[in-house]
Amino acid sequence: MPNTPKQIALAIAVAIGAAVPASAADEYNVTSGYTLDGAGLGVHGVDPVALSTLNAVAEGDAKYAVVHDGVAYYFASEVTAERFKSDPVKYLPQYGGFCAYAVALGRKLDGDPRYADIVDGKLYLFVNAAIFEKYLADKDNTLRKAEQQWPTIKHTAVEEL
Repeated sequence: MPNTPKQIALAIAVAIGAAVPASAADEYNVTSGYTLDGAGLGVHGVDPVALSTLNAVAEGDAKYAVVHDGVAYYFASEVTAERFKSDPVKYLPQYGGFCAYAVALGRKLDGDPRYADIVDGKLYLFVNAAIFEKYLADKDNTLRKAEQQWPTIKHTAVEEL
């Protein structure tokens, strides 16, 4: 039982911290430490506009960085950066950039832009070639399950799944 003011303050802080939902950072698959402003880097630094419209892996450049919802995205050109700024949601991968197949299983694994698919104008990423092949064998079922699972895991930290 806490009995000093310092112990009481610590107990209150722990109790409040336990009641706060996971941060928005848990909603995005990011690589930390690559941006000057400290924002995690999304989509492995690949241009999400090129990826989501052409399914082309175009390396982004930090000079065309855009931070959206606390995540930095790199673009191959000023043109794609401006397109992104006008409608970010249109170009972002589903499930925060986590592997859609893993999300269908209630997990959050890395989404690698080399293994991507565009379905009905939405971008989906997958962790590796083997998982991408499994997804291709049953696309509709995988995406249906992922859509059902995402709301239940969206705010959960990766290490808690």
